[in-house]
Amino acid sequence: MTTLSTDIKNLASDLIRKHSHHVDYLMIRLEVSQSTNILIRGDKLESLSEVISIGGHVRACYKGGWGVSCFNDVQTIPERFTEAISAARMVGEEKTMLAEIEPIQTQCHLPLVGTDPRQIPLAQKKELCDRYRDLLKSTHPQITTTSVRYGDSSQQVIILTNEGTDIEQSWVDMEMRFAATARNGETVQTGRETIGSRNGYEDLIKLDEQVQGAAKRAVSALSLPSVRGDTYTVVIDPILTGLFVHEAFGHLSEADMAYENPDLLAVMTIGRSFGCKELQIFDGAALSGHRGSYFYDDEGTPATTTQLIQDGILVGRLHSRETAGKLGEAPTGNARCLNYHYSPIVRMTNTWIERGSTPVYDLFTDIKEGVYARNWLGGMTNGEMFTFSAGEAWMIRNGRIAEPVKDVTLSGNVFQTLADIEAIGDDFYWDESGGCGKGGQNGLPVGCGGPSLRIRNVVVGGEVV
Repeated sequence: MTTLSTDIKNLASDLIRKHSHHVDYLMIRLEVSQSTNILIRGDKLESLSEVISIGGHVRACYKGGWGVSCFNDVQTIPERFTEAISAARMVGEEKTMLAEIEPIQTQCHLPLVGTDPRQIPLAQKKELCDRYRDLLKSTHPQITTTSVRYGDSSQQVIILTNEGTDIEQSWVDMEMRFAATARNGETVQTGRETIGSRNGYEDLIKLDEQVQGAAKRAVSALSLPSVRGDTYTVVIDPILTGLFVHEAFGHLSEADMAYENPDLLAVMTIGRSFGCKELQIFDGAALSGHRGSYFYDDEGTPATTTQLIQDGILVGRLHSRETAGKLGEAPTGNARCLNYHYSPIVRMTNTWIERGSTPVYDLFTDIKEGVYARNWLGGMTNGEMFTFSAGEAWMIRNGRIAEPVKDVTLSGNVFQTLADIEAIGDDFYWDESGGCGKGGQNGLPVGCGGPSLRIRNVVVGGEVV
């Protein structure tokens, strides 16, 4: 892999020393990245690329105003410092409020336990995608459209600040996405599957069961009845729990959302009750081996594990140094950027609901008529409101899983839904398929997880009769 030379790093350090007295805060983030992207849609190869990128950004803060200048030509670094500092001094008119952190000088690498995908030839990765494409198509004659997407990326990042931080860290990330669409006349159904990993290339080469599962779900859904739209007691599996805690609650825990929105800040008041005493919610990059894991965030703050809800009570939120400073709270190491084209913003890492004590079988007990939903097909959030589509679903009748149904969407208000959790299962699953989007920075690797949940009064969309 191409690396950043010592001369570039020394130049950046010299420029920080030269200009640090002009601003309150000054940093540079240098990055070398290497990526592979393959997309096969049907029989057409739509994308096949290997890219190496070198660049960075300079960030300066003066009297609370920020100046940022990005570059992909290291020869222009001196000019980028001048631009960022000039912009910060032009807009700054308040007070710089950054939570303090200890300056760190270190080099660290998130190790793989398997084969580095950079060691695999591009042709071999293409053959893998072709094999999965053929597997999707051959599952059933009613499969009419398929897509296979492969991606891997590696990043080497250096962070230097006028406070003395000097951090170099690197990691590798991998992801594959599969989709199959089945058609019977005017009826169309789609099955999807996503797999992500930071372990090694081996995690991507034995996915036949998951790939075929996506196609089989699409075909079987063609003949299923639609669920009757109503309000039900619902049991969701750990994958949907992970999606829910990330999308519906996690984003509301990102402190930049709160301090920029007084109404939301009033709702997300520390000490407020949000659910039953068994409810525990966390976020943290300090856990090793997950797609949202790292040693330091993109401001040089050490990774932590932050408890957001303890015994049903809101006890924490996720911070950058600026949001922590403005709200008078401790930084949590959640300032992340997708790459050097963007400034760090508050982002989740690995977000989860802790396992409970109820055996999964008992979650269904006493439900006269309800819905059991597994996996996810899609979804959206709008503030505190959410709508998610289940990948598979069954009716629950008299405490038992009954007939399968399709077109199951789960909607509600996140705060009311948290309060309506009746029981938390004793199972747990980590979903490493997440690619989070926020502020135009889409596809940031994250992890999410949790146990099965039983939730009352969930609005389930489907066929209205």
